[in-house]
Amino acid sequence: MKIICSKENLLAGINIVQKAVSTKTTLPILEGIFLYADDKFKLTGNDLEIGIECFVEADIRTPGSIVINSKMFGDIVRKLPDAEVLIDVNENNLVIVECENSHFEIKGINPAGYPTLPKVDKDNVLSLTQGQLKDMIRQTVFAVGTDENRPVLTGSLIEVKAKELVIVAIDGFRLALRRKTLESDINDFTVIVPGKTLNEISKILQPNDTEVFIYNSNNQIVFDTQSWRIVSRLIEGKYLNYNSLLDKEFETKVIVNIKDLQSSLERASLISMNNKNSPVKLFIGDGKIIITSNAELGAVREEINVEIEGNTLEIGYNPVFLIDALKAIDEDRSAIYFISTNAPCTLRPVIESNNEFAYLVQAVRI
Repeated sequence: MKIICSKENLLAGINIVQKAVSTKTTLPILEGIFLYADDKFKLTGNDLEIGIECFVEADIRTPGSIVINSKMFGDIVRKLPDAEVLIDVNENNLVIVECENSHFEIKGINPAGYPTLPKVDKDNVLSLTQGQLKDMIRQTVFAVGTDENRPVLTGSLIEVKAKELVIVAIDGFRLALRRKTLESDINDFTVIVPGKTLNEISKILQPNDTEVFIYNSNNQIVFDTQSWRIVSRLIEGKYLNYNSLLDKEFETKVIVNIKDLQSSLERASLISMNNKNSPVKLFIGDGKIIITSNAELGAVREEINVEIEGNTLEIGYNPVFLIDALKAIDEDRSAIYFISTNAPCTLRPVIESNNEFAYLVQAVRI
């Protein structure tokens, strides 16, 4: 194999596929990046749970393939001058990397044992812009669970039903939901995608209007663009009935300025910085939310004006969970529905007919 490409393009490809390279494995070949040159130059990382392919623009002089240790290869390319890079592989799997006055010789690994990415049928394809998918993941993935004893909750539900796309994450203490109406027809489907996969995809997606195609089969899901493709396993099992958790009954409803509430909660949580789970108390009434927190180091009181419908209420929350939900809402105001002192609250759009988002946060004892 012999190719020439720019350092910039090569490094961009390495940075993408390294997100799928295994760092803890008994198989040394999985610690490497698979380089393949034929009609195109392709880099691949694969840890057997998630695999990423990235196409890099290159001048292909001789077709071929090799596996190179990912960390070493990445570190070398990052330090090279900003110029064209030559990669030449000889018959003994010795990889020569040259760039201007730099010359490296790296022992490559025979690519015969490198696992290929699984084939996934493209019978039912969902299309979104990269920006849209990036936003929907950002606005939900923070609520994915981490308890391996509840594997279903370590992923996000991606559901298409009646031309609506819904992404939901639940960790047992909170729920995050985003909904989008689709412009094209697609068959209904429901899958659970690992939170790790979505976090890595979110880092790669660009906030632009280029398309990303999503399709799934055989317990695998694919996120595909013209320049890269990610294949991930799916989580088996039945997801929680999220609709049953989003009760529309309420005792108290407030309309709040999101930035005002977020800033007040962030300041109130400072007093308990050594105990992130220390609750804040919300007193809701008389056109105000009064936020208080008492900890060993001291006490704090914050007050913001809101619109209130319903009864006076006093309730406690983990401030981090409320702040995460508020950060995910790209609007100036939100409606918050409270059922009772011990029940979760739900954040929704101010316009009741809008069901684009919902965030549920469980109350805590105060």
